[in-house]
Amino acid sequence: MGRMTGRRLLAAVPVLLAVTFGVFAVAEASPFDPVKAYAGTAGLTASQADLDQLRANLGGDQPLVPRWWDWLTSALSGDLGDSSTLRQPVADVITERIGWSALLATAAFAVAILLGTALGVLAARRRGGRLDRCVSSAAYTLEAAPAFWLGLLAIWFFALKLGALPAGGLTDTASDTLTPGQIVSHLVLPAGVLGLSQLPWFFLYVRQGVSDALAEDPVRGARARGLAERTVLAGHALRSGMLPMLTLIGSRVPELITGALLVETVFSWPGIAAATVQAATSVDFPLLAALTVLATAAVLLGNLLSDLLYGLADPRVGFDG
Repeated sequence: MGRMTGRRLLAAVPVLLAVTFGVFAVAEASPFDPVKAYAGTAGLTASQADLDQLRANLGGDQPLVPRWWDWLTSALSGDLGDSSTLRQPVADVITERIGWSALLATAAFAVAILLGTALGVLAARRRGGRLDRCVSSAAYTLEAAPAFWLGLLAIWFFALKLGALPAGGLTDTASDTLTPGQIVSHLVLPAGVLGLSQLPWFFLYVRQGVSDALAEDPVRGARARGLAERTVLAGHALRSGMLPMLTLIGSRVPELITGALLVETVFSWPGIAAATVQAATSVDFPLLAALTVLATAAVLLGNLLSDLLYGLADPRVGFDG
């Protein structure tokens, strides 16, 4: 396991380097001028000489490769530059927001995995039954529903119509302090929406895996020995049927990041994804470059995690093979 992890981490280095260079290449070809975006409204009346001086101060007058190398060496030393929109160091922006994004992603993944697994097992137990047909139809519907549409629907129903949950943000309107109760209440809708957007794939994988496992000889033998149905499902079918779902965890990370971009924006959640949208719309290149690399690293770690979980769950899979 250690050898495979080391190989994966070494292989991630050229991928991250290529991503950083690609970000700079795309910025070079972009028609948007980050210097004018940095200057803001003052750039509308500034002279070309002033803009050229500002470009030189920011290092924007350098060729592509030297500019990329300067950013890379500075980033390795911990200096990610300054955000032009938030007016603070990029490292501080990431430090302040990454915990909220991690909380949202963890809660959403927990909803998707736990609820998807439970529904998948129940549907596989009675394949073709009423529960299977209803949940499968709902899963295919959710699979096609955009995350932002689910978010707006949740706000309309739970916040506006029922008044049961807050519509967004992190604290109540009249509150100046952040309490655990407020965090939980404000987390329910965004985590639920993001989790429901990921649930169909976990449900369908578990449903298919458990259904195939129930038809295998070891499960039939367990039933023939008179074992309880709960023991057969939990001890035999579920363990075998969960193996394909473990590979799904890593592959859903990119979709989770994309969904978080929309969900955090809809619910005004103060996370990394919301900062990414703000950086892209404001041509905040230092922040956008750092967040792009961070998202790539998250995808690579997700793929590594799914392989490790699969290897731990199935001893037949060799880590170092």
